[in-house]
Amino acid sequence: MLDLTGARWRKSTRSGSNGGECVEVADNLTDLVAVRDSKDQAGPVLAFHPYAWSTFVSSVKAATRAS
Repeated sequence: MLDLTGARWRKSTRSGSNGGECVEVADNLTDLVAVRDSKDQAGPVLAFHPYAWSTFVSSVKAATRAS
């Protein structure tokens, strides 16, 4: 089980204010980046190695700029 003690969750600045499809990320944990659905905060959490998360975010940003 993941130890999420001390996780500071934040929403993307790109999330809308309508309560729709939002995710929250906790990237203040040691060797772990956690992601969850903002509408189901007690629900499942995806966990990534910080390097994998950084690579994912960089790829999304590059794809967004290219379109």
